[in-house]
Amino acid sequence: MTQNDIVLIRHGQTEWSITGQHTGRTDVPLTDFGRQQADALGGMLDGTHFDLVISSPLVRAWETMQRAGYGAQGVADDTVLEWDYGVYEGRRTDDIRRDIPDWSVWTHPIMGGESADEVGARADLAIEQCLAAEGRVAVFAHGHFLRVMAARWIGMPASAGRNLGLGTATVSMLGWERENHVLQGWNDACHLSSMDPIL
Repeated sequence: MTQNDIVLIRHGQTEWSITGQHTGRTDVPLTDFGRQQADALGGMLDGTHFDLVISSPLVRAWETMQRAGYGAQGVADDTVLEWDYGVYEGRRTDDIRRDIPDWSVWTHPIMGGESADEVGARADLAIEQCLAAEGRVAVFAHGHFLRVMAARWIGMPASAGRNLGLGTATVSMLGWERENHVLQGWNDACHLSSMDPIL
């Protein structure tokens, strides 16, 4: 890793990630397995030094960050909160599609919540904050938000995050090829396995 890299860490498993429920601002805790995953992330990161550690304040991300070994350094930041799913919070895509065929968080209006572009605007702010840091940054956050952040990093619209699957307790890296923003690594899972469904 170089000093400029941004390391994205998705939180461990929750009950809602198992069931495939959209988990935006509901503060769902890690499962016991999710805590094991968070501990294993500490092994993956192996004490890597970060000049800045940003975390969503929601317990699933914050506990993941703490268990991975960065609790003393972590800064809670609402900018990296998960997508606000509005009326779809807690619902599964398959259930929503019974009423709205072909519904997707990526393509349909989110009543009472955020559009993909609004999440993208937050991701842009997070990227600016990371680039303003002195060196390497870790971001402990959520699946959909991190997918959007990666899409924005490589100059794609927020909706391109739909093409970047991301499991729980994974490490990804936004890096550089000369002056170009690239995905240096993506969806690297800890050695424990999870059967969380795709939302």
